[in-house]
Amino acid sequence: MISTFPKSVTLIEVGPRDGLQTQEKYVPVDQKIALIERTIAAGIKRIQVTSFVHPRLVPQMADAEAVCARLPKQDDVQFNGLVLNERGLDRAHKAGLQHIDTGVPASETLSQKNANSSIAEGMQRMRVIVERAHAYGMSVRAGVQTAFGCVYEGAIPQERVVAMCEQFLAMGVDELTLADSAGLGNPLQMKQMLQTVLPLAGDVPVVLHLHDTRGMGIANMYVALECGVRHFDTSFGGLGGCPFIEGAKGNIATEDSVYMLDQLGIETGVDIAQVGAISRDLETFLGKELPAKLHHLA
Repeated sequence: MISTFPKSVTLIEVGPRDGLQTQEKYVPVDQKIALIERTIAAGIKRIQVTSFVHPRLVPQMADAEAVCARLPKQDDVQFNGLVLNERGLDRAHKAGLQHIDTGVPASETLSQKNANSSIAEGMQRMRVIVERAHAYGMSVRAGVQTAFGCVYEGAIPQERVVAMCEQFLAMGVDELTLADSAGLGNPLQMKQMLQTVLPLAGDVPVVLHLHDTRGMGIANMYVALECGVRHFDTSFGGLGGCPFIEGAKGNIATEDSVYMLDQLGIETGVDIAQVGAISRDLETFLGKELPAKLHHLA
């Protein structure tokens, strides 16, 4: 079974964006930059640094331009930001980012809560964003949010998710994302989805964004590894959650993911001890225990 695993995987640290976005205590720009620098020092080469959304909706990300202006100059590190509309894209471009993340929920209810639009309207918006981002010379990672279930609508038909993936691929996205935004996915569902989506994607990398809301995140990651997925979003300390999804807390933790991958002999290039130190310091700053397990052991 182990022979089916990839030799190495890429972990994409989303802590500075997804991890912090729902925190009530504001994290100053200086500290956000320090977190990013420490993440790089730990060996992570891809970092989601901020999101370009309306500050009224996500106050923690109101400093997006200020953060981007102070990003370290690292030729071997890719910084990306989340955008959900054309205004966000223009802001990201003016801020100097070369890589963006975007997507549309597979849930009509969440699509209305998230962007005040239907899925069909969201997909049309994506076509414009992808085209304009490529014209700017930016790479685009885009995909399906709540691909494995929605707290408002329950089960999401796999056929709907696959159809959305096909549309994204037809747009020419550089990477395709499947997000378990509500943490409702299970290993059997994960295997069934990936067995369909991976052949469709072909040479386009598929990135999994997994939440551990119900304790299934690492199990889903394991199954995805068996299926051949090599790119995963993780967050230091297991921080994270969508502000528009009730109860959707906690990405899979970077340090917990690194530990499992190390045990499986899969290379990440990430120093688990340094990530653990980041999480412990964040616990102190935020004044609460983080959901990750390994940061107190690493």
